[in-house]
Amino acid sequence: MRILVAGATGAIGLNLVPQLIAAGHSVVGTTRTAAKAGIIRRMGAEPAIADGLDAPAIRAAVLAAKPDVIVDQMTDLAGVTDLRHFDRAFSMTNQLRTQGTDLLLAAAREAGVKRFIAQSFCGWTYGRSGEPVKTEADALDVDPPEELRRTLEAIQYLESAVAGSTSLEGIVLRYGSFYGPGTGMLSPAMIDQVRRRRVPLIGGGGGQWSFIHVEDAASATLAAIERGTAGEIYNIVDDEPAPVSEWLPALAKLVGARPPIRVPAWLGRLFAGEHLVSMMTEVRAGSNAKARRELGWQPAHPSWREGFAEVAGGRAAQHAA
Repeated sequence: MRILVAGATGAIGLNLVPQLIAAGHSVVGTTRTAAKAGIIRRMGAEPAIADGLDAPAIRAAVLAAKPDVIVDQMTDLAGVTDLRHFDRAFSMTNQLRTQGTDLLLAAAREAGVKRFIAQSFCGWTYGRSGEPVKTEADALDVDPPEELRRTLEAIQYLESAVAGSTSLEGIVLRYGSFYGPGTGMLSPAMIDQVRRRRVPLIGGGGGQWSFIHVEDAASATLAAIERGTAGEIYNIVDDEPAPVSEWLPALAKLVGARPPIRVPAWLGRLFAGEHLVSMMTEVRAGSNAKARRELGWQPAHPSWREGFAEVAGGRAAQHAA
């Protein structure tokens, strides 16, 4: 198949494009800057320069590519560390999830694209009551903290527009919290914050998180392209959800940091905000049972424990060399 990956030089795109090429697909990858075109060529794909919010550029890229499938991986998350002002930090990504999704879908319909895969998220979006691990059938948070509202609304908009499409086969992938070499939970910025003990353990740390290695996120995306069901949403997470009280101290130890500072919830609300207290104490994780069953997919990194250690070990070896 001919596949257009929008956002081909992002964390997932850099892993997805080579997997698509290896599987025998022909790939066009978009990037906002001409400077990154060489990265796409080196992966074996054709580059297309297009800003995700530039309607003429997106339309031209899609019509020129003539893809069978579009994979929307457009975000603007590089360097995002100011989670106290969450909606501000995610404002550009939220524009890509709303306006950008509309532009890409319109171009896809005009070009006769058959299948459209979109990136969503399940790191904190589920309702904060009931079972600690949620399935795709469970409701998203109906009353999130104020600082998360606009971001959740953008996620819901994307999911409705894609999974609800009747003119093409729309599929939504709710990824867990990313990690990988130099990215996500193991990005230089995150490691620096942990080492400086600027990521405190708030309250009891009972919030449940789901993680996914970027290589596994890419392999699940390939599985959705080839075997996903139109109109469906899939949680793409590893096999071991974990409370903050487990993963945060483990991450600190792996990167050579002292244990995280413990902060009571009332103090966390005062200095970090209700939304970060919620993430540390209340949020729910996601189950990957549906993706395993329907996509025939399983993560190569089934647990964040081994995955974090592998990436941290590789980073340490690289620095030693």
